[in-house]
Amino acid sequence: MTSMRDLIGTLPDQLRWAAALKPPAPAPAGEALVAGMGGSGIAGSIAGVVAAEAGRRVGVHRSYGLPGWAGAARPLVIVVSHSGDTEEALSAVEAAGRLGLNRAAVTTGGRLAALAAEGGFPVLMTPAVAQPRAAVGYLTGAVLRLLEAAGVVPPQSAGLREAADVVERLLDGGRGAAVALAEDLAAALYRRLVVVYGAEGVPAVAAYRWKTQINENGKAIAYSSSFPELDHNEIEAWAAYPDLARDRVGLVWLHDPAEDPHMARRAQVSRGLVEGRVGLAGEVHAQGEGPLARLFSLTVVGDLVAVSLAERAGMDPVAVEVIAALKEQLAGEAS
Repeated sequence: MTSMRDLIGTLPDQLRWAAALKPPAPAPAGEALVAGMGGSGIAGSIAGVVAAEAGRRVGVHRSYGLPGWAGAARPLVIVVSHSGDTEEALSAVEAAGRLGLNRAAVTTGGRLAALAAEGGFPVLMTPAVAQPRAAVGYLTGAVLRLLEAAGVVPPQSAGLREAADVVERLLDGGRGAAVALAEDLAAALYRRLVVVYGAEGVPAVAAYRWKTQINENGKAIAYSSSFPELDHNEIEAWAAYPDLARDRVGLVWLHDPAEDPHMARRAQVSRGLVEGRVGLAGEVHAQGEGPLARLFSLTVVGDLVAVSLAERAGMDPVAVEVIAALKEQLAGEAS
């Protein structure tokens, strides 16, 4: 069985695959909405950051159907489901069809591919991976190339290739800086509740990816919050239960050299205020020039931290027994 570490090591190749794509062309659009869950939905969050840096808008929908505003705004709807059978994603396809919205899909097959064939809308087929959360390069790259083809974002191949080069250097065949840093952070976070902070934009999306990977791969509780919002509420919370916060919480800070100086200053001041009140596990600084390189340089460390936490706890990062049981019970109720 392929290990999660091996799957993480394929990320540079996934990004290069996406850079070389010749995607089908959806209808031209001014904005887009990406619908997807879990390891598929993160592709929409990453696309949103890329679009924002280019002055465009890409929203994300993580639920059944579509948000109420979609019918009026009429975005291009890109539905992402690695398996092609995610029920929330399939309901988004149907909702978009009822509203007469232009659609596109990213999947490996399943019912989503069949609906695309029936409805005559573009579908970009990605290679199948053992777990959707390990296919982030394929899914994100496919979404971005579809958005590019629709005119929502500028050309993406160069940014995808840069991201692949940066991640490959950080991994270096299992001997790179990201691997060493992840082991140090995992040692500091083991048996602690993990909290990940980052400024709005690249670091906040990366922090959310850390949270979900630690949940699903690390089998551990983790949360993420973003600046500047957390400075208006959450920072006050560390004043209570000081022993609990110091001994049972591990806080990681994600930084982006391209972030607004106001954000960097907030992070510096905020860290000084919570120091001594909560366990500070460490910091990770983004590398690269483009948003994709910067983002994936942060997320690959989090992916490795999650695997290390699972290994330390004697857990298999690939297995998702509780999620599988949930889907089985829901399917049984539906039938």
